[in-house]
Amino acid sequence: MQWNLDQLRQFVAAAEEGSISAAARRIGKAQSAVSTAVALLEADLGLELFDRSKHKATLSDAGQLMLLEARELLRQAHALDQRAQSLAMGGEAKLSVALDEALPYSAIKSLIRDISKNFPDLELTLLNGTATEVADYVRQERANLAFHLDRGPLGDSFDQRHVGVLAQGVFVPLGHPLLEKAVVRRTDLARYRQLVLRAEDIQEIVLATKVWRSDSFYTIAEMVADDLGWAILPVNVAADGYATPLKQVVCPSLALPLLSVRMLWSQGRSLGRAAGWVENRLRELLQELA
Repeated sequence: MQWNLDQLRQFVAAAEEGSISAAARRIGKAQSAVSTAVALLEADLGLELFDRSKHKATLSDAGQLMLLEARELLRQAHALDQRAQSLAMGGEAKLSVALDEALPYSAIKSLIRDISKNFPDLELTLLNGTATEVADYVRQERANLAFHLDRGPLGDSFDQRHVGVLAQGVFVPLGHPLLEKAVVRRTDLARYRQLVLRAEDIQEIVLATKVWRSDSFYTIAEMVADDLGWAILPVNVAADGYATPLKQVVCPSLALPLLSVRMLWSQGRSLGRAAGWVENRLRELLQELA
């Protein structure tokens, strides 16, 4: 096999432009050079790529098939070149990101779309789970970095940075008796079962005498929709579509702080260019939602 990529480029240009002279103008080469390149390619392949029996040369049947193959080879060559340039500039070949299921879907959707646009050659892996699970993905080295809601102190094996905040509130299902009150007191909430996010390392906000726990905000939200109790939820989780819509009640005496979103990665590990970009972009997207 003696043919090369430059010959393929000139063949594709000639086929797309409809003539050797037009192809030469397009790629900035002499007409004779393009004609020679195509002739050498035909000789190397043992095929006539153009039917020259008429006044204007047209692709032969074999040439039409070879045009498809040539375009695909040139596409792969371009992808290889782009990937090599990215790696040479310090970019990562692969990136695995773990995402807390409670993060706003609108922000995550925009983030993924922007990663595709800015790092088209990156091999991306996305892992989803609860706040605890995504931290475990980093600990187990299944993920390079994770973004989750701050649920308390982490072990010494992690480095971390704050990237944004999310609002939270008290939610009940549509039709709940608490919605009849303009202002809800703590004693009102205490009358009903509370659904609480299971957390071992932080002080839970528990007001009711009857408590159920889960490690997933979305599981808790589904239970609220099924009228199994009330819960303190991120506003974006409560706004998702449920069989029974969730409604926020006003409880002035329960001053709920904003939920902190943090990025974490293995201590001592350096983050590449793509990872740093992902951090900054998610920070921007969360600020837009605030």
